[in-house]
Amino acid sequence: MDTTVNATRDKILAVALRLFADRGYAGTSVQDIVSGAKVTKPALYYYFPSKADLYQALLDRAHDERFRLMQAAVARGKDLPGKLEELLNAHFEFLQSHRELLGLVYATAFAARGEMPKEIRYLDKCQRNFSLVRDLVREGQRSKQLTRGFDVEHLARGIFGMMNIHVQAELVQPGKVPNRKTARQIVKLFLEGATARN
Repeated sequence: MDTTVNATRDKILAVALRLFADRGYAGTSVQDIVSGAKVTKPALYYYFPSKADLYQALLDRAHDERFRLMQAAVARGKDLPGKLEELLNAHFEFLQSHRELLGLVYATAFAARGEMPKEIRYLDKCQRNFSLVRDLVREGQRSKQLTRGFDVEHLARGIFGMMNIHVQAELVQPGKVPNRKTARQIVKLFLEGATARN
């Protein structure tokens, strides 16, 4: 694709993201998007056959970029605590730089039945991100850094859940953006627990 084609497509995506983030899927019309992007409907449909396809492209961008960053983060970690901290921090940095995009992902995940078109797909990519965490936990059990007394799935949900609750809290009630310090505290809590020791 030439740069004009990419620029037009990117402009449509940027306007659609802003509108979807502000008004939701149902509250955003194709006309709103074409007016905001200053393109014609045929131009929009050239790149995206439907509003659902445009929304899906935004979801895919969010999931794929986040997954790429999380994979790179894990590769930087030296041991299990380091890998987990890097992974969480990458997710938190993604929140800081792509707040609207990540907001769309969470809004889609928690949408009421029927609120999103049936063709919207997101669970497979959510599962892929979770699998990355589960693989780390499995590796931690194999290397005896984590106890085998807990099911891999439950342990992975524990760390994944703590990561997500911090992101959700920031999306719902902005104020304290999770950062590397948050990531380090989550990992410490996950690995050591909160029980007072003598």
